[in-house]
Parts: sequence; structure tokens; C-alpha cells
Amino acid sequence: MMKMTQLSIIFLGTGGSWPTVKRNVSSVAIKRGGEVIVFDCGEGTQRQFQKSALSYMQISKIFISHFHGDHFLGLPGLIQTMQLNDREKPLHIYGPMGINQLTSELLSLGYFRPNYNIVAHELCDGDTVKFEGYSIKTLQVKHNNIPTLAYALEEDMRPGKFNKPKALALRVPEGHLFSTLQKGQTVTLKNGTTITPAMVLGKPRKGRKIVISGDTVPCESLIAFAKEADVLIHDATFDASLEELAHEYGHTTAQQAATIAKEAKVDQLFLTHISPRYLDYHVLEDEARKIFKYSYVAKDFQEFIVPLKK
Repeated sequence: MMKMTQLSIIFLGTGGSWPTVKRNVSSVAIKRGGEVIVFDCGEGTQRQFQKSALSYMQISKIFISHFHGDHFLGLPGLIQTMQLNDREKPLHIYGPMGINQLTSELLSLGYFRPNYNIVAHELCDGDTVKFEGYSIKTLQVKHNNIPTLAYALEEDMRPGKFNKPKALALRVPEGHLFSTLQKGQTVTLKNGTTITPAMVLGKPRKGRKIVISGDTVPCESLIAFAKEADVLIHDATFDASLEELAHEYGHTTAQQAATIAKEAKVDQLFLTHISPRYLDYHVLEDEARKIFKYSYVAKDFQEFIVPLKK
């Protein structure tokens, strides 16, 4: 059997605008195997890492949705803390147009200069960045006039289900050749017979998909972008009674986020960027669940392991 790479989401900051006693500002970590990928890095994110089971030294990439302070002001402290802990490997920071200049300015604050390499990458609407085993795709969303990106982490297609009886019937011996075929590689038997993966594997299966909306008003394009995602993490700053206020400030209500999740046919919806006005988050969760059953208001330090679909 092929070893499954564990994929989990850890919510480091689920509040919007400013930190509260219960919620820090925006940051989501995705742990895939031994790699940690961070989406947004609001102020205090490094302390959230300290209080979590994650190691910030495992961060390989940081994706910033837009340049409001509650989404990026944690970068200087996190970068300096990594150096104080002797980081050597490069750190890659991705974001909308302007991330190169922003990163340069953050790295020149005070008397600090990093000893490790920090590389900024500007992304545009519709970009795809390919990594080993997965890719990150972008979508321009609508947050007033602020350039803002939604992100989708999509794993590569997985090989189809291995047909053991068929492999044995083709005289493939159990052991490492089974594993080789499951990895999509052709094998040659001792008698000279060539066995291709297509002869013993079913149809390729989709990998897992996680979509993070960034701050946005409801976007029709986000429905297609999040189509059949395993998890959609969506801005839900306000409840439906404040829909006009939400639109004025470039945000989404819980009800609207649930409608997007339903139309996109996602498996799970996590509501985030919660306004500090909500001491009781159930008003948002209850509102969303009337439309989409699998809606949850995310909490700081909550972890969700994304299972592989059968």
C-alpha cells in the first residue's frame, strides 16, 4: 500500500480586524507531512505557533491574501524568531502584486537583517504554483479596492485502487513490485513480461482540496474555484442582519458563506475572520447551518485532519 501523506488544518487566528481574548487575527496553517504552509500571518502569529503543536521552523512557504495589517503584520516577528532559532533553509513568501516591496520593507525594519534567504513571489489572478505532490492556485476576489487573492491547495491526482487479484493473476509476486506499480511505475517480471500500472490500477483519483477565501464579498467566481473542495475556509465577518455593513467593508456574512459552500458542493465549511463583536459565535454557526449543514465557526488552535475520500 502507498503511504498516505497526512493533511491537516490548524487554525492559528480566526478573528478579524484586531486580536481579542479568544481569537487572534488571521492565520491558517496547513501541515502536509513534515511541511507547514501558512496562509496569512496576522500580528502575534509567532506566539500562536508557540501555543500550538506546530513548529514554525517547519514553515516552508507563507501565502498572504492581501495587505491589511491583520493579515501580514506577524511577518517581521516570525522572521526574526526563526533567525534567533538558527534557521538556515530559505523561506518563500507569496502574495498579490506588491509583495516584493512589502517584504523588502519588512526586512529592513530596525537593525535586523536575516541571515537566511527570504524570497518573495508576486502572484496574479489565475496563477498556479507547482510543488512536490500539490499545487497552489489563485483567484482574485473582491475586498473593496484592495488586491486580494483566494488560494486553493490541490493535491496531485492519486493512482487508482490497486487490484491485487489481477496482479497475482498476471504473476506479479507480492512485495516491492506491488509498491512500484502503485506508484505508477512499470515493472518487468523475471520472465520478461512487462506489466504497466494501467493493467492493475483503477481510474486515477482526485487528491484533497482546501480553499481559503481571503477577505471578500460573495463572489460567483469563488463557487467554481471551490467546486467540490474537501474544505472551504471562508470569510464570515458578520451575521445576516449586518449584510449591508459587510458589503460596505468588503466582507461576507455567515449566511452568504454557507450559500457559497452549498453551491460549490464542498464537504466542510469553516467560517473565519469573525468580528470582535461576536462574544457568542453560535449566532453565525446557527445561521450558516440553516443553509449548509456542515458549517462550523473555526476556533483558535482547532485542528481538522482532512481525510482521503474513498
